[in-house]
Amino acid sequence: MKIRANALAGIALAATAALSLAACGNGTASSAAPESAAADAKVAGEITVYNAQHDTLTKEWVDAFTKQTGVKVTIRQGSDTELSNQIIQEGAASPADVFLTENSPAMAQVENAGLFADIDKATVDQVPAAYRPSTNKWTGIAARSTVLVYDKTKISDDKLPKSMLDLAKPEWKGRWAASPSGADFQAIVAALLEQKGEAATTEWLKGMKDNFKAYKGNSTAMKAVNAGEVDAALIYHYYYYGDQAKTGENSNKVTPYFFKNQDPGAFLSVSGGGVLKSSKNSAAAQAFIKFITGKQGQEILKNGTSYEYAIASNVDSNAKLVPIKDLQAPTVDPAKLNSAKVTDLMTKAGLL
Repeated sequence: MKIRANALAGIALAATAALSLAACGNGTASSAAPESAAADAKVAGEITVYNAQHDTLTKEWVDAFTKQTGVKVTIRQGSDTELSNQIIQEGAASPADVFLTENSPAMAQVENAGLFADIDKATVDQVPAAYRPSTNKWTGIAARSTVLVYDKTKISDDKLPKSMLDLAKPEWKGRWAASPSGADFQAIVAALLEQKGEAATTEWLKGMKDNFKAYKGNSTAMKAVNAGEVDAALIYHYYYYGDQAKTGENSNKVTPYFFKNQDPGAFLSVSGGGVLKSSKNSAAAQAFIKFITGKQGQEILKNGTSYEYAIASNVDSNAKLVPIKDLQAPTVDPAKLNSAKVTDLMTKAGLL
């Protein structure tokens, strides 16, 4: 998304993990990890991280982790899909120690290839079950909510769609935008597929093809709403909040609408972190995952500029965001999101 394919050249970093007991429903864990969680692991050496997360956020995590442990971290930046494919191509010879993503499908892809080591239980326990895969082969590290940003001068509150599925209806023809080629949107479709099945997803994609306007990137789609080109756009929440925190020039005429009610449009996409079996320094790799899901790592997320949701170690999210408990997101097992099937369905629908 905000990464360049030609930045993909080499090697990623691995991590060690730390957590405390988890609670499920409200985005908090039942007890927080110690602040010096990474330090007590007594790790050393180097790791490589294949990073598809926001580069600024990951750098903040890396700098704090290295300061605390002395472990040197090399970051290889890329997109969810290109890095997951790279890891699968490299297989057991991958130089990556850790893989971080923005969305879950790329994590599930690597997991299904059998390339992840188990996450340490202490780390698993830091993350509520709602924000990690049932398999515990990797873990959630952050989250982003699906949202419809819209122009209030064109859509009154009583005319907003009750469900994301309504966007496939004839009355929305030519009125909304999305970025179908991005991993963000494909994660939303993957969640729809898991919740509603192939027939319903195929039907919705057909209606989407008839109704929507394609843009390259979520920021561009939101900007199109702001410029009056379309009435609404289906994106993730943090594009709006990030722009608002800057100049607001691409969002000052739009309003975010959260579908809630466990609707497919209320999907909360889990960003993932995992340790590769190929890691040459698995202790440090596990410690890194433990650190970023621990109290200090989640506070870095909370206070940073990514505006993603903190999900672990009892750390609240940025106060500007709608509280995660109020999103009323549907329950979706991140391990079951099928990116290959989504690509196939979207291609057949003429969206890719």
